[in-house]
Amino acid sequence: MRFPMREAAAWTPVALLGALGALALGAAVLDGVLVAGPRRGGAADPFREVARLLVQQRRRTLLADTLLVRTGVYGLLLVAVLAGVVLPLGDRPVADLAAGVVWFNAMEVCAWGALWLTGWGVNSVYPLVGGYRFVAQGVAYELPHMFALITAALGAGSLRVGDVVAAQRGLWFAVWMPVALAVYLVSAVAMAFWGPMDGPVAPDIAGGVRAELSGPDRLVFQAGRYTLLAVVAAAAVPLFLGGGAGPVLPPWLWTSLKTVAVLALLVWIGYGLPTVRMDRFMWLSWLVLIPAALLQLLVVAIVVL
Repeated sequence: MRFPMREAAAWTPVALLGALGALALGAAVLDGVLVAGPRRGGAADPFREVARLLVQQRRRTLLADTLLVRTGVYGLLLVAVLAGVVLPLGDRPVADLAAGVVWFNAMEVCAWGALWLTGWGVNSVYPLVGGYRFVAQGVAYELPHMFALITAALGAGSLRVGDVVAAQRGLWFAVWMPVALAVYLVSAVAMAFWGPMDGPVAPDIAGGVRAELSGPDRLVFQAGRYTLLAVVAAAAVPLFLGGGAGPVLPPWLWTSLKTVAVLALLVWIGYGLPTVRMDRFMWLSWLVLIPAALLQLLVVAIVVL
């Protein structure tokens, strides 16, 4: 592990939390605008929702396991933040892990556990169905997601995220790994259970995993979901879009602009495409995404090795 300089150690984690908070808030505001459409005040919807949930009483279900529910709800937000510690803010991440790509992938597996604990712990039918849906969704997207990450790591010859960024100084991976980028974006939407992949929290099961959540619990769950969406958008920048590389502007600003662009695309996808049935997504994953990701991995392996 490479440790940051002493003078940077105090502010880098704070900067990460601030950046993720700002991105999550931006996603929530854009989400509110898209939901409201032309109706005036759509951008203020997230702020009104925060105020409402802060004063709302928690809903109680019969024989609920409060410890499991709170672990899942707060764990989702924690996992999203921990996934972001290996992502560079400009030139360096909070934790420059030698296996940063593996760490990022491991944290999204922990998101499975967070959603499952939430759906199981409340002891209610619809949240349990939502939890099962996310497990099925995870089984479908995890392999193409992993292959997309491995492709970027193979192109750089390293699992360190900083090395992946450095390997793109001459040419962004998005240019000669477009299939890997496309697969990553699809799996990223599924990882954040967003847009067409929102089956675990879909309205046909009364909100699924979050159906019985209210008050501060629902607020933290929503914050975790938006933060997870922000993290998967931010990860696309060092993995495929050259990190902070760009003319004139400083690296941190290029990183921010690229992340905002990817995040806006993911939020828009949530309203440009309908929810995909789980069986159809599994068919798409096994018969389209995985073969395409493996073919892209083979091409990169031939070029590199």
